Amino acid sequence: MAPRLPRPRRFDVYAASAGLLGGLLLWGIGLGVRPADEPVVLFDGRWPLLVPLVVMAGCELLRRAAPRTGLLVGTAALIGDTLTQGSLVTVIMYTDLMYAAVLYGPPASARRIPWITGLLTVAGTVVPFALWRVPEALLIGVAVGIVSFAPASTGLIVRNHREAADAALLRAEQTALLAEMDRSQAVTAERSRMARELHDLVAGHLSAIAIHSTAALSLDDAATTRQALGVIRENSVAGLAEMRRLIGILRDEGGGTEPAAAPTLDGLGALVDGARANGLDVSLDTALDAGPGSAPRAGPGESLPAPVELAAYRIVQESLTNALKHASKGTVRVRLDRHAGALRVEVTSPYGDRDTPRAPGSGAGLVGMRERAALLHGTFEAGPAPGPGPAGGTIWAVRATLPLTEGDLA
Repeated sequence: MAPRLPRPRRFDVYAASAGLLGGLLLWGIGLGVRPADEPVVLFDGRWPLLVPLVVMAGCELLRRAAPRTGLLVGTAALIGDTLTQGSLVTVIMYTDLMYAAVLYGPPASARRIPWITGLLTVAGTVVPFALWRVPEALLIGVAVGIVSFAPASTGLIVRNHREAADAALLRAEQTALLAEMDRSQAVTAERSRMARELHDLVAGHLSAIAIHSTAALSLDDAATTRQALGVIRENSVAGLAEMRRLIGILRDEGGGTEPAAAPTLDGLGALVDGARANGLDVSLDTALDAGPGSAPRAGPGESLPAPVELAAYRIVQESLTNALKHASKGTVRVRLDRHAGALRVEVTSPYGDRDTPRAPGSGAGLVGMRERAALLHGTFEAGPAPGPGPAGGTIWAVRATLPLTEGDLA
């Protein structure tokens, strides 16, 4: 089965038709390139030059579909045209074939053809002059350069510009894609951050409200009910205040920064007092203190890095919230100390059956604490561990290690 010829492009059909009609017009009015008495003309007369003209017009149909084939056949047609009186249109169509072979051909051909035509131009200039020693011989090299080297060089320049434009467009598309990916990741990270903040801000207050409202409904004691309602009111007011602050941060047009009033470890005392007011027995132990109950400092007059303080505060806050919801009767111990360039946070609570109402949990608090430690390249673990629990039971331990150095926080 014979191979099918490639289908020519529409513009190539127009170019071939225009070249053929132009050549026939010049042939009809008797215009040729060379007189019949020149030594190079082996086939004189008008009819022989039609063969190279028609073949060259056929090659124009392949200028983009098969540029190398068109150039090879066109070169043979040009040599045949040289042996006749010649047609200017045939030469012009050959220059277009040379240009198209470099512009549309494979990269290897685009690199080699200008070098080959350049060498042919030099040879066409030097060899005839060396043989005949007349200035007119230099015109052969000029003609070779105009017909071959000039269109090949032009095609190479245009091809390089097109490839540079395509590369720039590709880079722009890749940059836009990376920017969109960065934007999506930033949105996802911000949503995760706000989810953690929202959970940490209101979960403790809502848990206290749920537990004390359950106690108020289950106990028929006016004093207990009044006390529970007081705790519920305090937690609802505090929760609403935290919600208003978070909404204000979200509405801030200059968002993207941490709120100026972000909690620090100096607020652990107030946090522990709030947990005690909700019914927890909490013991706070901080190493390197300046005084009882104060937060650990990095050194004399120095503060811990702000991200570390915020993460430690939120981990303690969520741990106390979980203890309020799930811990059995006993002491909840909170300990913070510095060791080997890191802040260690540990919160332990009795783990087992409890005789007070439990608040439902979703597990989002543990996820948020783990994410906070991971963002600082720290470690986090939580789960039951052997310890002095009630009736020889176990304890629930939350342990986090947060690096303090700037390199670890990068």
